[in-house]
Amino acid sequence: MTATVPIFAVTNPEGPSPTATVTLGVDSGRAQANTAFVQTPGRLRVHATAFTRPREEDKPGDDVAAARALDDGTFIAVVADGLGSARQGRDAAEKAVTHYTANFRNRPRAWSTVKTLEEITRHLNRQLHQEGMARHDAPELASTAVVVVLDGHQLHVLNAGDSRAYRLRAGTLTRLSHDHRDAVQSHVLTQALGLADTVAPHVTQTDLAVGDVILLGSDGLTDVLDDATLAGLLADRTGARGLVAVAREQATAETLDDITAVVIEVLELGPAASATPVSLPIPTQLKVGEIVDGYTLRRSFRASDRIWLAAKAGKFFVLKFAPLEAQTNEAILTAFIRETWNATTLKADYFPAATLPEDATARYYVLEYFHAPTLKQWLADNGPLPTADAVALGKFVLAAAQFLLRHDYVHGDLKPENILVLGELGELKFKLIDLGSVAEVFSVNSRAGTPSYLAPERFHNAAVSEPTEIFALGATLYEAVTGKLPHGEIEPFQTPQFRAPKPPSKHNPHIPHWLDAILLRALALDPSDRFAAYSEMRYQLEHPEKVKPFRCAGAPLFERDPLLLLKLLFAASAALNLALLFFLLSK
Repeated sequence: MTATVPIFAVTNPEGPSPTATVTLGVDSGRAQANTAFVQTPGRLRVHATAFTRPREEDKPGDDVAAARALDDGTFIAVVADGLGSARQGRDAAEKAVTHYTANFRNRPRAWSTVKTLEEITRHLNRQLHQEGMARHDAPELASTAVVVVLDGHQLHVLNAGDSRAYRLRAGTLTRLSHDHRDAVQSHVLTQALGLADTVAPHVTQTDLAVGDVILLGSDGLTDVLDDATLAGLLADRTGARGLVAVAREQATAETLDDITAVVIEVLELGPAASATPVSLPIPTQLKVGEIVDGYTLRRSFRASDRIWLAAKAGKFFVLKFAPLEAQTNEAILTAFIRETWNATTLKADYFPAATLPEDATARYYVLEYFHAPTLKQWLADNGPLPTADAVALGKFVLAAAQFLLRHDYVHGDLKPENILVLGELGELKFKLIDLGSVAEVFSVNSRAGTPSYLAPERFHNAAVSEPTEIFALGATLYEAVTGKLPHGEIEPFQTPQFRAPKPPSKHNPHIPHWLDAILLRALALDPSDRFAAYSEMRYQLEHPEKVKPFRCAGAPLFERDPLLLLKLLFAASAALNLALLFFLLSK
């Protein structure tokens, strides 16, 4: 398989952005690595090649590589090697490469390069570990990773595992990564993405100069070619394909593995894109009439004074400021920066549009304002949703959830308070709000969220996932059509004993039986009884004629199977009658 990506010319963000391309060999030894050059002064310019060859020609390997030139003038390259002992190693490697390249491109201005790489690593590791444990009861999603970022005159390196990074300068090869291998059993890794709940990557920074050659390689390359051999080959300007070919030729039956190399030659340096992170103050007090960067504060929302309705140029907006605790708590500040990152990068019509003003003088971001009630307020004023509007709501939330999942995220706090209701009865439209709760799927195993909408397994340290989000949506829809919570109000300190909820039609006779079945399945206490995916629940909402009855485990027999109950009662009655007849005859 081949992939064409723009990786050579890194544009000055203030100038034009021409594109150069290279074809990367990803899965097979048959791909050619082509090169291209762009002669534009005043920016980082590199000549890069990348190549992967699997151990077995007819099977995909566990190595994945990528190299990208970003619009802000930086260059990122990643090599990941899925662990051979992990059944899902290839998936983990692909996820790692995608996360580093995509998230680094959209990094917050408040974070340095090192901070960004560390944050991506921390969240990616937790996601891989939790997903592996959730699906296999073992850390089956695991991978090494080595990442380099070229930025101005600086080279940043992060690695976990034994995939390596080198720099060749003036004939001298310097290893920039650290092998996380057990001192006695060298085949055992002490650090890798997804192996444990936490990871301690090796991070280093060094200077960058014209003529430097940067090499990234998996252990299939570096276990076969020693440092002296690599230095000689790189000095002879051997590209990635050539390095892989030499390693393949010299590998023995014991050392043959998937082999990956990325070679980057620095031709010209450019200005630093992220040398000075943006540091913004957090306002201690905010008041009506105060002007912040041209926005006039009108009133605060909720009980907090950190979310404000504001006016600017005749239009209304919502300003969300960082919590006061972020002034002294680094973790809270990081969480708010990540929230800002999510809100401004996850752009879709499901959510209010969010922006981060370029000239901001305080730590806040701006949201599109809708003069509309939350679903909680709407239900209090109007009563339960009609079936058609409830179905529209369900399909809307599922579509939004599918959008988030395509980016490996879940909302994390689905409930009526986080849904805005627009339009008129019968033609209602919705918006999903509060992306502050958004998290990578499988990355959270605490009780984060609102207790009354949490799936039962979330109270026992299960990770947030599609099934737990489906349960939260089921609880939201149940409340929307009945005005009642399926398990009543649950306090944050409680660990409730769940019982199967009553069918919604017991509270609202206008609810059709097919909607009963959908909501009861979404609220199944056992995750294996719920919809397996958002798409499955959405299909049933769109095709009610194909919905089959669903009986909750743990529900009374008259609710789970009334026909069986009638049969049992009839059999018991017949047995009793026979017993009475026998008794009378015996007299």
